[in-house]
Amino acid sequence: MKKSLIALAIVTFSLGITEFGMMGILEDVASGLGISVVEAGHFITAYSAGVAVGAPALILLRRWPLRKLLLLLVTIVFVGNACAALSPGYLALLVSRFVSGLPHGAFFGAAAIVAERLAPEGQKARAVAIMVGGMTVANVVGVPLATFLANVLNWRLAFMVVALCALVGVFAIRRYVPVLAPLPDTGIKGQFRFLRRPGPWLVYTGVFFGQASVYCWLSYISPMMTQVAHFSPDAMTWIMIVVGLGMVVGNALAGKLSDRYSAALVTAAIAGLLVVIMPAIFFCASLKVPSVAFAFLAPACLFGIGGPLQYLIVRYARGGEMLGGAGIQIAFNVSNAVSASLGGAVIAAGFGYASPALLGVPFALIGCIALTLLYKKYPAGD
Repeated sequence: MKKSLIALAIVTFSLGITEFGMMGILEDVASGLGISVVEAGHFITAYSAGVAVGAPALILLRRWPLRKLLLLLVTIVFVGNACAALSPGYLALLVSRFVSGLPHGAFFGAAAIVAERLAPEGQKARAVAIMVGGMTVANVVGVPLATFLANVLNWRLAFMVVALCALVGVFAIRRYVPVLAPLPDTGIKGQFRFLRRPGPWLVYTGVFFGQASVYCWLSYISPMMTQVAHFSPDAMTWIMIVVGLGMVVGNALAGKLSDRYSAALVTAAIAGLLVVIMPAIFFCASLKVPSVAFAFLAPACLFGIGGPLQYLIVRYARGGEMLGGAGIQIAFNVSNAVSASLGGAVIAAGFGYASPALLGVPFALIGCIALTLLYKKYPAGD
């Protein structure tokens, strides 16, 4: 395995803790700041908003050498999370979460291109999966560690861990990622030209609705597990490990299958599987063993959809590859923001902590339809 891919994965590891760690420490942050769990959910939304705003800024940096661009983005990850760790109150943490999200999509957009360039033919989807895999490993190691530190010591330590990981990422990229020439400059208009075709829009639709189907439930997994399935708060540490293992397995397996078969077909099948899984989560929410099983399966599907499409969009976005790759993260995180807000609204309306899982059913169905259409009608990207 190339050390350059590991260097990229270190950064996605830190991004994974930043994004998914908030779900495991949601109740700790709410308690520490004296706010409700639903209000604390705004920190998830703020991060996603930062991703949506920051990713399009890539068009202003399109002429930069890729390694230099990656180093800038990782530095922002460090600054945003260091500020989050030192935030004195709700507003400061909200702003810090927004800043932390700014480099997220841009990094994935640039890193996907670097990973594909460094990989031999026939292994490009797996190379991108390794890069994305840092985020999944974060959910096995980093997120449980953040949850443990928040439960036992202080939630601020979770953000400090991310800041330290980002620093390691800076040194790893400087050491192991080779200097690569910038992509050919097609101009600002050229960056958006790929959006004239239907294929990329179907990819983004698949990402948006496929991820939303899981994220509306996953955003509130902590209160659902503790108050519906009646796990102790301490159990959230190992439950988040189960969630992370699902992400690792789903990402790796989908990446391997996408090199062998069509990435569109693989992701469409996974979205179809979620149509069954999400209502099952709702109806089994009070049962401990099924709840843990679904805590593995649903996140496996989450990254089984997201990883291959991160690779696939680069092929559909010729002339605007970085913007296309960043667009996946925009779709992903806008989806997260919308689904987290909808999930919170359903809970606030009195339908219970398990109710967001039912929201995932129509989302998964729309995602499945979009990706099936991509496979049937616009297969050129595969």
